[in-house]
Amino acid sequence: MNLTEAQKQKVTEWIQQGLKLSDIQNRLASELSVKMTYMEVKMVLAELELRPKDQEPPKAMHNFAGAAAAPAGAGAMPPAAGSAPDEPMLSPATPHDGAPPSAGGVSVTVDTVTRPGSVVSGKVTFSDQKTAEWYLDQYGRLGFAPTEKGYRPSQLDLVAFQTELQSQLARFGY
Repeated sequence: MNLTEAQKQKVTEWIQQGLKLSDIQNRLASELSVKMTYMEVKMVLAELELRPKDQEPPKAMHNFAGAAAAPAGAGAMPPAAGSAPDEPMLSPATPHDGAPPSAGGVSVTVDTVTRPGSVVSGKVTFSDQKTAEWYLDQYGRLGFAPTEKGYRPSQLDLVAFQTELQSQLARFGY
């Protein structure tokens, strides 16, 4: 739905006041006589490049500590049918935009083509230059498959991985 410039300005003010999406939806209806669905309000905010201040990252982001602490091969996803276990992923990972690794020396990339059976996937390089593939499934569980069998990153690297992963996923809208 298209809003006038005055209506867009009002929505911008409400976002700056810290209103939630549902509150904006209600105010659009009561104050401006514009009836919109919740999804339409979200799309208007995306069009205006606005984000509610109280918006939390997805719940899956909070589960990393427990999932990443699992044994190295425990969360590894089995290879897709007909593919060899050592076969590379279907497409290269998205580059890290030339940015230096994060404070822990860990860099994370997100695949441009998601690994089958996952919502999002990618690769990680730890401070000791060992690599692994990671994925999040539809339940928000983090899977981790190190390139070197039996490899376990340090606790410091795991924390840096979680932080960098959250940052990268936020860039992609997760």
